[in-house]
Amino acid sequence: MSNAFRDLLRKVGSGNHTKEDLTRTEAAAATRMMLLREATPAQIGAFLIAHRIKRPTGAELAGMLDVYDELGPKLQPIGSSTPVMVLGIPYDGRDRTAPISPLTALLLTAAGQAMIMHGSDRMPTKYGVPLVEIWQGLGVDWTELSLDQTQQVFENTGLGFVYLPQHFPLAQKIFEYRDQIGKRPPFATMELMWCPYAGAAQIVAGYVHPPTEHMFQVALSLRGTNNFTTVKGLEGSCDLPRERTNIIGLSTPDITDESGLVAIDRLHLSSRDYGFSSHNVPCDPTEHLVADMRSVLQGKPSEMMQSAIWNGGFYLWRAGICADISAGITQAEAMFASGEVAQQLTRIIQAIESIQVRDRSYSQL
Repeated sequence: MSNAFRDLLRKVGSGNHTKEDLTRTEAAAATRMMLLREATPAQIGAFLIAHRIKRPTGAELAGMLDVYDELGPKLQPIGSSTPVMVLGIPYDGRDRTAPISPLTALLLTAAGQAMIMHGSDRMPTKYGVPLVEIWQGLGVDWTELSLDQTQQVFENTGLGFVYLPQHFPLAQKIFEYRDQIGKRPPFATMELMWCPYAGAAQIVAGYVHPPTEHMFQVALSLRGTNNFTTVKGLEGSCDLPRERTNIIGLSTPDITDESGLVAIDRLHLSSRDYGFSSHNVPCDPTEHLVADMRSVLQGKPSEMMQSAIWNGGFYLWRAGICADISAGITQAEAMFASGEVAQQLTRIIQAIESIQVRDRSYSQL
């Protein structure tokens, strides 16, 4: 048993009147001890549920991110003229609305904007469809790639996926505790801001509850991250809904607010203002979702196509590729219709196959 960890556990788990927030340094120490298994299973489980009940602070989340930055994997910088866009999406997947982000990633990388995604398999507490299953259905299997192989795909195509079971097993083991306690611990909030990239990046973090955005703002400001976007998206993802007004936060790197934090410009977007209907695509079985995505890649009109264009238009603008959202929507529609996005998927599949064939050949020498 770790006595040092017990002291930190006592602070967060002492009840409504005597509980204390951890400092950034203390949160980092607790995270490190959990990831390295210096704390016992009983201590880890108790900390995760106590910390959820207490609710995390931005400083605590910054400390957690410090340790992920220290112990976690990183894709190395590539020759990108713009910051790489890193999508922070809940690891426990989707079960009500269709994920759009794979189509967004294909569109943006086809347009020259490098992107990184990260995640795992079906996991607690939702056990919704994870991104890796969608990618596998599209013919892209990130789960078998080493970090070095993923780096090569990233360099060749502009798209990378950090897969926790393969690339960050220390963090993957924590999910066993999530299943047992039956609730998302603050780790689930921290992961939305995690940046497994060693170069200049723009963090895009999805969320559900408004207080989470302020925690993002505090944590990222403390860590010196001033290029980020917050999205009150579908099921806490970065996917823009169509049935309600989108609430989006755009960081202003050179401006701080009255608290000294990186300031956020508020943007409210309604899909209706851009000619879209108020309809989100439901989360069908994975094979149906993949079939719908393939239809989009073939340029066929559908509700998923409308969501893909809506999301693509926004992110093309946010990446600086298009002058405004209307221009982004026009470009997204044209790229799906012309087959450019489908060609990008083919390039990624071919890049993975080429790397795997080459590495198998080397191993046989």
